[in-house]
Amino acid sequence: MIFGEPYAISDPLDRIDSITIRTKFSYGLGALGKDFACSIVYLFLMYYYTDVAGVPAAFVGTLFLVVRMIDAVSDPVMGMIVDNTRSRFGKFRPWIVLGTVINSLALLALFSAHLFSGSQLLLFITVTYIVWGLTYTIMDIPFWSMVPALSAHREERERLVVWPRLFASIAWTAVGTYGLASIAFLGEGDEGKGFLFLSSLIVIAFVVSALITFTQVKERVATSASSDRFSFGDVIAILRNNDQLASLIGCVLTFNIGTQLVGGFAIYYFSYAINKPELFPMFALVSGIAEMLGIFIYPWLCRHLPRRFTWYVASLFALACSLTLLVGSIVAPESGILVAVAGALLKFGGGIANGLGTVMLADVVDYGHYKTGKRSESIIFSVQTMLVKFAGAFAGFFIGVGLSLIGYVPNEIQDNTTVMGLRALMIGLPIIFLLASIWIYRRTFRLHGVLHQEVSDFLSRQ
Repeated sequence: MIFGEPYAISDPLDRIDSITIRTKFSYGLGALGKDFACSIVYLFLMYYYTDVAGVPAAFVGTLFLVVRMIDAVSDPVMGMIVDNTRSRFGKFRPWIVLGTVINSLALLALFSAHLFSGSQLLLFITVTYIVWGLTYTIMDIPFWSMVPALSAHREERERLVVWPRLFASIAWTAVGTYGLASIAFLGEGDEGKGFLFLSSLIVIAFVVSALITFTQVKERVATSASSDRFSFGDVIAILRNNDQLASLIGCVLTFNIGTQLVGGFAIYYFSYAINKPELFPMFALVSGIAEMLGIFIYPWLCRHLPRRFTWYVASLFALACSLTLLVGSIVAPESGILVAVAGALLKFGGGIANGLGTVMLADVVDYGHYKTGKRSESIIFSVQTMLVKFAGAFAGFFIGVGLSLIGYVPNEIQDNTTVMGLRALMIGLPIIFLLASIWIYRRTFRLHGVLHQEVSDFLSRQ
């Protein structure tokens, strides 16, 4: 298989090239293991570094942000490498397996930081966090880049992405709900030991799921191309000339920062602001169930609601979470019911946004093909991996710096100023980013209606 020139799609777009349940289920299982491995990082690494390994919060937040600058280069380059790959297993699956193996080793290294101290600790977490990010890229980009190669039809893609997003939500829900309890059980009172043991179990599921994807999920959209390969200059041109990609980056990044700020502050908020750490697992459980419901509802929304309105629905649900927490902090800060409602609103909107964002990105691939004459799934889908990591980095930066500014002290009772600061950061800061996401989408995203039909007509002629 050769890559570089426009794809020739084997089936016209007016016929749905149905994907089998077996393929969808296997693709979903791939996301299950993958998201077990990343959810423990995004949910607990900040807490692990500050409260278990003893790293200053400001250092951690700055590290999260600075290291992501590397991804601004490495993620598109990895997309270029995948798009230039030719093998009898296709261009995606070999990288999924290789990336999974080396990212598993990096994950174990991340949660070994408590074995070090002093300057050695700071150096160790810097190196291992960089390595984790780079190896995550190798695995994640080809995984999601398969979506346009599994079906050329938008409606079928909408049904497909429900499966990996659903299984990913199951992983996040399980880790968020039972993670701390599992760590306490496995570590027998030693949190560092518990984190390392739990990450070891996750690695097993991670590798098995990648092998399932490798053997059961195969590219289905036939292509033909010349022997030309993508150069780094091509990568820059593809990213620079796709205005809808820039729009998607803006609205998805701000949305994800807003929602990740809520999730990142939650463990500190429940533990120190309202002295109810047991509410965190409840928040995670209800959030996860609501996210799964949002993913299930997403295809139905697309059929019954004009596509241009779907992003507004997702964002408004997430905004309602912050407003519920605001009301709760005033009238009943220790109310488990209000916490559950807030978590449900946040992740229901997040579930819709997850499904929608993946399909929007697949549409952006088609749009890039229409506009430039070159089809580059992995280069463009590298943006999705980069967005996840950048959103986590910015959220981690704001959390780390925010905790330092309000005088947070790990494992101690916080004073009133710190408690008020925690409430302001968890409730107020996400609202700003969610409103920004709505504004960017409204002003710049055009890939629906007439423009989307033009792209579809172009692809049907290829």
